[in-house]
Amino acid sequence: MLIEGYGHGPVVAGESLVGRRGFWANHLLAMCGDGTCVERAVPEWFGGDGADTDALAEALFDPEHWPVFRVLVPDGHPVPGVVVVYRNMVDEFGVDHVLDGQDTGAGLSSGLVSGLSWRELTRVTDCPEPPADGVQDVSGRFLLLLPLLGGVWSDEVVRERIVAALVAVGAPDGTVGRAAGHLLGHMERRALHDFGWGSPLSGG
Repeated sequence: MLIEGYGHGPVVAGESLVGRRGFWANHLLAMCGDGTCVERAVPEWFGGDGADTDALAEALFDPEHWPVFRVLVPDGHPVPGVVVVYRNMVDEFGVDHVLDGQDTGAGLSSGLVSGLSWRELTRVTDCPEPPADGVQDVSGRFLLLLPLLGGVWSDEVVRERIVAALVAVGAPDGTVGRAAGHLLGHMERRALHDFGWGSPLSGG
């Protein structure tokens, strides 16, 4: 697999990992790791348990295999798709979000994405008939890109969407509200303090 800018990285298709127990705990707990909440988020809130999460972490964070999750859109879609890359360098780990570089008629090219507005996020995740070479499930697409959400949004709308998506991917009914509130709270604090945020898709 070739991803622009990662020609020397051992990138591999990661879509098969999305349905495994422990995946969402690994992907979403990173959003809650700043230590600012009284209650600590736990893997069980996102489905699976600590053992599931640890086992999947071995595949997600392997320096010899960098999983890639493609949230693609059809040609001509008004907003480009995004590729999520687990950049497992030994001394410089990170999760990168990269435009897929297709020609949308807007003059956009491949490059790192720092944030998406709510409208952009939902237009990418909810597009009809996404290409077969990526994540197909709408809830999975939404949660993969949730860490990118920035700008201004409606708390009620976003919280409802997070709850629905978490339930769809197997989060327990009894704690899904707490999990959604935790994620939303961390996004709100990030948005309030990140005065330099701008969306690369809207020219901000």
